[in-house]
Amino acid sequence: MPLHIPRIPGVDFLATGRQLGYLEIEHSDNAHDAAVIPSPIAVLSGGAGPTVLLIAGTHGDEYEGQILLQELIRCMDPAEVSGRLIVLPALNIAAVREGRRVASVDGVNLNRSLPGNAAGGPAQQIASIVAEDLIPLADFVMDIHSGGIASEYVPSAFVYHGPTPELWAQKTAAVAAFNVPYSVVVQPMLKSGSISGAADRAGVPMISTELGGRGTVSLQILERARTGLRSLLGHWGLLPGDPPAERSPERPPAQSPLQSTVQWVELTPQSPVNSTMAGLFEPTVELGQRVAAGDRVARVHSVEELDRPAKEFFAPIDGVVAIVRHPAPVNVGTTLVNIAVDHGTTHPEGNYVTS
Repeated sequence: MPLHIPRIPGVDFLATGRQLGYLEIEHSDNAHDAAVIPSPIAVLSGGAGPTVLLIAGTHGDEYEGQILLQELIRCMDPAEVSGRLIVLPALNIAAVREGRRVASVDGVNLNRSLPGNAAGGPAQQIASIVAEDLIPLADFVMDIHSGGIASEYVPSAFVYHGPTPELWAQKTAAVAAFNVPYSVVVQPMLKSGSISGAADRAGVPMISTELGGRGTVSLQILERARTGLRSLLGHWGLLPGDPPAERSPERPPAQSPLQSTVQWVELTPQSPVNSTMAGLFEPTVELGQRVAAGDRVARVHSVEELDRPAKEFFAPIDGVVAIVRHPAPVNVGTTLVNIAVDHGTTHPEGNYVTS
């Protein structure tokens, strides 16, 4: 018997093979007179097995995940899949088209909007479909992010701690399989309106990523993530073993083996270093650099007050520079850098919340 979702017409989630379609987001204004904003979706199924939901383009200025998932849709043979891949390569399509974190059509951060509202604006409708229709179908979820235009992260998996020992164990195993240089850990349910928060509430293991940033694409990080995604899908039981990915002419082979040990770092409430003046941001540390509490990490230069000395900012804790702002202009309250607690190659334990 077919399985159809009304807001995703023409896609049978129980059928095998490759299906391409759209989330139909109802919205009518001067730019969208047809009343529908189509967010693309692909379903690749080879039959019995687990279901993995892969998402990119939650923020429109984050490009690595969009490239990876578009490539996956084109190159993956559904017969190779033991189970079902549900792929959303440009989730917030209006923001993707504009190359901006949020879309001008509603100005809403999709990753703060779940569980959403089926009768709301575009981001709220998309959030509702993800939370109500797609996450419940999934055994595992991955949402691929980067720092976007505004910041740059150490290339990392990004995971919410907990919320239970069982889910945490599945997340840490997924991080090891994905195998990018870092894993950034944040407190349980850090943003309840995020896709990570929705997956935690549903009891579905999920990891996210932060693959660089600066509003551009790093070839080295992209290649590492290609290898990692294939390995993760093998770990989750979608692919047999871990054979080399089929490569198209647009996908050059890796130059060297990429396996290494993941370094675990944790963002805490003490991590952000926020500016207390407007001006131009000068980082005085490098991404990934280890610092001690009290080390200078940034200076801000006044634009108008030519005789005003630059203001210096210092690390509040020992740790690793995990995030650096990219655009130089800043205001009062702008986060300049984030210092993450360094756990080395061992992931942190404990810190669970009730479901």
